Amino acid sequence: MEKNHPISELMATTMQKIREMVDVNTIIGSPIRTDDGVTLIPVSKLSFGFASGGSDFTTKDQKPDRENPFGGGSGAGVKISPVAFLIVKGDSVRLLQVDPPVGNTVDRVVELVPEMFDKVTGFMEKNKKEDSDAF
Repeated sequence: MEKNHPISELMATTMQKIREMVDVNTIIGSPIRTDDGVTLIPVSKLSFGFASGGSDFTTKDQKPDRENPFGGGSGAGVKISPVAFLIVKGDSVRLLQVDPPVGNTVDRVVELVPEMFDKVTGFMEKNKKEDSDAF
């Protein structure tokens, strides 16, 4: 049976630790339900990287039947950035970006127009009803 080199074990351990830190719930978060029937689902961007390295050392009095000593290390970094919320209300689903991409302001305005239209229409209907109730 062939024995794995220590660097293979080191890399396997690093990857296992990354898997433990990051799962699907990191990207698409748990739904948040509000009292008025709206469900918010957080969406995040995940970036990660890792590196492993090592070296076999030899000594002057190395015996042929012994393995060379090994020295190595590994490291990993994870960055999680919130990017948007899925907003579910009844049959309507909207994507609300947390931070619009640079240079994409027009898209953001176009995206918000339906929401603003709904708010203005609701406000006007409320005022119309109040005016009709006054008479």
